[in-house]
Amino acid sequence: MKKHLEVSGAVFVKDGRVFAARRGESVYPYVAHKFEFIGGKLEKGESAEAALVRELKEETGMSVRVIAPFMTVEHEYPDFCITLHTFLCEMLSAYTLNEHEEARWVAAEELDPEDWAPADAPVVNALRAKISKGKG
Repeated sequence: MKKHLEVSGAVFVKDGRVFAARRGESVYPYVAHKFEFIGGKLEKGESAEAALVRELKEETGMSVRVIAPFMTVEHEYPDFCITLHTFLCEMLSAYTLNEHEEARWVAAEELDPEDWAPADAPVVNALRAKISKGKG
């Protein structure tokens, strides 16, 4: 039986652009150097929102406000299964990349699901649709 991970990811949207953080090297080649919604694993008994706030502070020093749930994705990788809870968030402070090789704001029309970790790709597609309708 594959290990199951439950994680939270922050979706930042500003002026029709989405914040994308690129992972560095990984033991799993299918996520190495792919963009993702920054966040991390839930600890036992922790809510998805609390995990997100904690992980962003630990990984980037960033303070955030969780605005609303965006979507949850179930994905099976070759080595593990993941439940990804994403939330629309607002950055309240500057950040420092400690675990990612790059971060940038990407225009909605430039979002390519192939550039993202496979579990994040459905979120990218949903964001493109939402922003293109003028709701981003």
